[in-house]
Amino acid sequence: MKHLFLVLIFGVTFLNSVSVIAQKTESSKDLFSYEHHMVNGDTLNYRMLLPKDFDASKKYPLVLMLHGAGERGSDNKKQLNNGASLFLNKKHRDSFPAIVIFPQCPQNDYWSKLDADRSTKPITFNYKYNEAPTKAMALVTDLMTEMVAKPYVKTNQVYAMGLSMGGMGTFEIIYRNPEMFAAAIPICGGGDPEYVTAYAKMIPLWIFHGAKDDVVDPKLSLSMASAIISAGGFPKLTLYDFANHNSWDPAFAEPELLKWLFSNTKL
Repeated sequence: MKHLFLVLIFGVTFLNSVSVIAQKTESSKDLFSYEHHMVNGDTLNYRMLLPKDFDASKKYPLVLMLHGAGERGSDNKKQLNNGASLFLNKKHRDSFPAIVIFPQCPQNDYWSKLDADRSTKPITFNYKYNEAPTKAMALVTDLMTEMVAKPYVKTNQVYAMGLSMGGMGTFEIIYRNPEMFAAAIPICGGGDPEYVTAYAKMIPLWIFHGAKDDVVDPKLSLSMASAIISAGGFPKLTLYDFANHNSWDPAFAEPELLKWLFSNTKL
């Protein structure tokens, strides 16, 4: 009976520890303020992380992070599921002070203008860059334009990142606004190779994908990298032989990821 009692006590202690850790992780996300951006009656929800000891008299880099399709909605929370911990990491916050924006795409919208055939595996995408952007993309662009105009933003250090649907959004937003961004990181995304000339020589890219991805074909990232090289650019490309669609996990774990991102400045 004594042994059973000890086991139960240990179990309760362990569960309490897990609960405390979960609470700390969740509360750390509260460092991202709840914000919204309105244009002509349309609203874009977003979360914003300011640097530690933010001082409006100083200037900071600005990072845009675009989430995947599974985080769409209106709760202004789910978009932090992937990537938030990268910027909440104490070492990163100390080494790379920056303003970080996580917008949330509405459930019925998409970052990139495209048609998707989900009857195929991987999904088949038909990009439509020649058309007007989606409402969500237009709102993000307007928000970023407003943020870049702030006196505390380093206009030569504005960056775009995204995963899956957000990776596609990353390729598209740098095409539509090549003068805004100093570097970009599209993860397990894709885009239209015919339009890379708008940014190939201007914007350094680090492209990530999983070779086993059966949702978004890894050949989409390979095609974009190939087109950028043909257009005179020099992208970094990391293809994980072991990763399926969640290649953002090893990408966010890359020790040089943020060092590379913030090392790029716009002339």
